[in-house]
Amino acid sequence: MMTLKVNGRDHDIDADPDTPLLYVLRDDLKLNAAKFGCGLGQCGACTVIVDGNAVMSCVTPLLLLEGKQVTTLEGLGTIEAPAPIQRAFMEEQAAQCGYCIAGMMMRAQALLQKNAKPTDAQIRGELELNLCRCGTHMRILRAVHRAARLMQTADASPAPGSAQ
Repeated sequence: MMTLKVNGRDHDIDADPDTPLLYVLRDDLKLNAAKFGCGLGQCGACTVIVDGNAVMSCVTPLLLLEGKQVTTLEGLGTIEAPAPIQRAFMEEQAAQCGYCIAGMMMRAQALLQKNAKPTDAQIRGELELNLCRCGTHMRILRAVHRAARLMQTADASPAPGSAQ
């Protein structure tokens, strides 16, 4: 038994320490945004954020996650209140089939948390690990730039209820 912190909540997990995080997220916690793609850490469909870093959950065993914070796409926002990255991907219509998009958003989110104003080359370099065959690459690039602007605007906005 181990405690796994996912999207800000502790979960008691009874699984073999070698179990890939992806299986626990999907099967035990019913968080289905991270997708099973290749199972080898080569496509990025399963990408989540662990302590601020994008990782492929299909090859990340539970034993490496004790005491770490895991964030999935479900932990970023909701349908009613999407996170800037989610909103930007919707506004730019960056998804086509949708299979890779959760992983793309999570990898982009991790990048934007470290680099508020990435260049096209930095975005492409970061997203290179995630495979997409739909052909919306330019929309994805625009969505990441839009998310960066939305995040900067949100950071510059006063907190609700604060005096200006």
